[in-house]
Amino acid sequence: MLNGLWLGFFLVAAVAGLVRWLVGGDPTVFAAMVESLFAMAKLAVEVMVLLFGTLTLWLGLLRIAEAAGLVAWLARLLGPLFRRLMPEVPAGHPALGLITMNFAANALGLDNAATPIGLKAMRELQTLNPHPTTASNAQILFLVLNASSLTLLPVTIFMYRAQQGAADPTLIFLPILLATSASTLVGLLSVALVQRLKLWDPVVLAYLLPGALLLGGFMALLATLSSAALAALSSLLGNLVLFGLVIAFLVIGALRRVPVYERFIEGAKEGFDVAKNLLPYLVAMLCAIGVLRASGALDMALDGIRWLVVQTGWDTRFVDALPTALVKPFSGSAARAMLIETMKSQGVDSFPALAAAVIQGSTETTFYVLAVYFGAVGIQRARHAVACALAAEAAGVVAAIAVCYWFFG
Repeated sequence: MLNGLWLGFFLVAAVAGLVRWLVGGDPTVFAAMVESLFAMAKLAVEVMVLLFGTLTLWLGLLRIAEAAGLVAWLARLLGPLFRRLMPEVPAGHPALGLITMNFAANALGLDNAATPIGLKAMRELQTLNPHPTTASNAQILFLVLNASSLTLLPVTIFMYRAQQGAADPTLIFLPILLATSASTLVGLLSVALVQRLKLWDPVVLAYLLPGALLLGGFMALLATLSSAALAALSSLLGNLVLFGLVIAFLVIGALRRVPVYERFIEGAKEGFDVAKNLLPYLVAMLCAIGVLRASGALDMALDGIRWLVVQTGWDTRFVDALPTALVKPFSGSAARAMLIETMKSQGVDSFPALAAAVIQGSTETTFYVLAVYFGAVGIQRARHAVACALAAEAAGVVAAIAVCYWFFG
């Protein structure tokens, strides 16, 4: 699928370039396409420099949290909930701790770091699967929640915005929080409906109701604020939570007598290894999308969508953010490249770039997660996993666009 998508970008760009040359009489299009190849390759390296630091920092901090027992504590805290949502997983099973770590990495926006942890969790769940080629209920719920990707602190997206010169990289903190909450809720409800999970169980309600009430009250408070106040609050909370989490990990680690520096270095080395493997993918996708933009094909497609939106009388500003949404189900690297390209071409603090950033943080990559996680354990029959994950993804995109209009006018 990814091979076809990448090749398709180049073939569509080639056809569009020929049309602009032979029909439109623009022979400079091919020079622009070649120039975009080198420009995007350079941009990929520039992005990677900051990504090295970001992944190294946060995987180092996550290792401190793990050594301090925070991950194990979180696994015990969520144990009763998991036992209701995944009744086939016994208490104390290694899968629960790995699932918790995977959710923690996703919550920090470290999707690349979450993947290897998630693969370990899926393998542990496979040991409990009575039908090895068919996805179990627990595996489907884990995959859908992973695809919906509840992102509480999207540090990678903050990093992309900082690299592109955003005045306040954390401006999209609250919009992403609301959009990703919507996608996760839809993902959970869709799986619960199909699997007949008893969400009205007192234990489940004890976990979910306080969170829902807190989120609902928070949204009611936000509804009373102006756009300027919303942006200011998002910036304050984003930076406060980000730095507060760093201090909390370090202080708790020190109190638990964890050698914080040594543990940080251990995790940081893992972050370096994860980051260095991303450069080829980032170069490949950024170059393909750069050529697509330079050929005029992307603009022609967006102009067609924009025309349709105008006929309905809707605001068209979100249209330029749609490339990220359209490729997100298929490829995380393509969506990441689309986001960076939108920031570069539209302006990092433009409405399309802000909407694309929120869309990027609202969900994970459905078909990539499906292929990697199920493929790693030999699952051939996904059952209802795809439908539930796509429902969550669609909810995240719609919520992302709606929230951006609310926050940024």
